[in-house]
Amino acid sequence: MIIALDAMGGDFAPASTVEGAIFAAKESKHKILLVGPEKIIAEEMLKYHKKYNLQSLNIEIVNATEVIGMDEHPAKAVRQKKDSSLSVCAKLVAAGKADACVSLGNSGAAMAAALFYLKRIDGVLRPAICSPFPTIDGQCIISDSGANMDCKPEHLLQFGIMASIYCEKVFRTEKPRVGIVSVGEEPTKGNEVSLATYEMLKKSGLNFIGNIEGRDISRGKADVVVCDGFVGNVILKFGEGLAETMLKLVKKGFKKHPIAWASLPFLWTALRDLRKKVDYRGYGGAPLLGVDGVCIIGHGSSNGTAVMNAVLAGARAAEHDITKEIKEALQNTKLQ
Repeated sequence: MIIALDAMGGDFAPASTVEGAIFAAKESKHKILLVGPEKIIAEEMLKYHKKYNLQSLNIEIVNATEVIGMDEHPAKAVRQKKDSSLSVCAKLVAAGKADACVSLGNSGAAMAAALFYLKRIDGVLRPAICSPFPTIDGQCIISDSGANMDCKPEHLLQFGIMASIYCEKVFRTEKPRVGIVSVGEEPTKGNEVSLATYEMLKKSGLNFIGNIEGRDISRGKADVVVCDGFVGNVILKFGEGLAETMLKLVKKGFKKHPIAWASLPFLWTALRDLRKKVDYRGYGGAPLLGVDGVCIIGHGSSNGTAVMNAVLAGARAAEHDITKEIKEALQNTKLQ
């Protein structure tokens, strides 16, 4: 697989992206295209020449003269900066020169670039960001987690279909359980959109389990959690903040009790596993499903490890030909 990585995307770029590219190249056989100002990227890579044999790594620098900032208007920036690192990544996928593009930068701009250069899959009403979210037994997919603030029932139906395919093919989950976020488990609970979506999902042929409440998500009741981007993003950010707060509370609790603090070395492995479980960096990035090509959008504060995982997530999606799977599924699905 050939992965185009936006080397200038993210709060800590290009340091984090170059490090992540090196990690990914060492971890896999994928070719990494580091896209951005050639001189800046080359200088950053030189910092690693003593630690790694850079010549042996399958990394290539692709020059791009412009950068889209985190605070720029997404659509306007993509239209005006056609030679930005983000736009060039999308162009490489559209031209068949890369199998996936990955960006940890301006997520709105990443979506705009994907729509502008990759286009939507025929029949897709709106693409969705499908983010992995930790559960008690593994992980689920939140679809949508930020791309679409106001949705109609037919949009949510497609979010469920696309995320179910991704969950089945990439996560190897047989017949993913699909649930829609609501304010109660009963079919009669919810607003007009969720009630209409419930009926559409029930007839969709998916493994639809009905309404799920917010508390059911982390319990792992569903493999695919369907909601609009407003609700999904709140769930995602709340989960990140809660996980961080809980770990800090555990640390404070240990410090208050000397005996417990003394036992910390014996509990360290369990605490380390807990931190790893709830750390978003371990999940890498989220696919933007519904565009005609693989596009992975990562967290802006990603470090090198998170960047590596985002690159590997892009490679997995490309290897399983998720775009083709979604095309076939939508051809066989009629909106009720």
